[in-house]
Amino acid sequence: MKTSENPKNWKEHINKKYGEKGTESREKFEEEFDSFRIGVLIQEARKRQKLTQLQLANKVGTTKNYISRVENDASDIRLSTLMRIIREGLGGSLKLSVDI
Repeated sequence: MKTSENPKNWKEHINKKYGEKGTESREKFEEEFDSFRIGVLIQEARKRQKLTQLQLANKVGTTKNYISRVENDASDIRLSTLMRIIREGLGGSLKLSVDI
C-alpha cells in the first residue's frame, strides 16, 4: 500500500532521493548519470559492431583497460578522447547540446 511518503512517479523519486533541480546534490547526481549514460552508449555501439574492448582500443590507440573504465564510469574521459572513440573507433559522430 502506498503512503503519502512514497513517490508517485520517477520525478518525485529523483526529487526525494537527490533533491530538487538546481541543488548541489541533484547536479552531482545528474552529472554522474550523464557519465553513466555515455559509457552505456559506447558499450552498446561497440557490441553492435561486434568489437571487443581490445579491438576498439587498438582502433583508437588506447588500452583495453581505458575502454573498460570509460564503459563503466566515463566521468574522467576527455572530450577529445570521447570524440576519437566515437569517430575513429565506432565510425560515428558526437552530437552535443547546451541547455542554459
